Amino acid sequence: MQYGDNKQFTVRDSAVLTDTYVAGTVINLTDGGFNQLVIYPSFTIGSLTSAEIKVEFSKDGTTYHQETLEEPTSASGTITAYAAEHKLGSTYNPRIPVPIHSGETHIKISAKGTGTMTNSLLAINATVANV
Repeated sequence: MQYGDNKQFTVRDSAVLTDTYVAGTVINLTDGGFNQLVIYPSFTIGSLTSAEIKVEFSKDGTTYHQETLEEPTSASGTITAYAAEHKLGSTYNPRIPVPIHSGETHIKISAKGTGTMTNSLLAINATVANV
């Protein structure tokens, strides 16, 4: 892979959300070498309270590990890990960058809605790149 190489994926066509996570098309990176994922949701809130997106990674396509955020506690030296979820609270088309670590060959992006599903829509596209 060279700097600037990238691939685009349609993860989820525009559709109404459900109240449980539904995975889109899994991104298969068996050719490897990519170190950055950028998620491009296109969200219409309708009557929802929010849309939530989670990202999971796998080295074997079977066992997935959710993206994690860490918060240090300076007094005790403890680092607390949290399962990351990206929350969209209004009609919005964000750009969400997520690092890809060496050896991760499959990426699963799932979405759900909270509140009343009426008139909500979410499409998700993604790009993987070597930056």
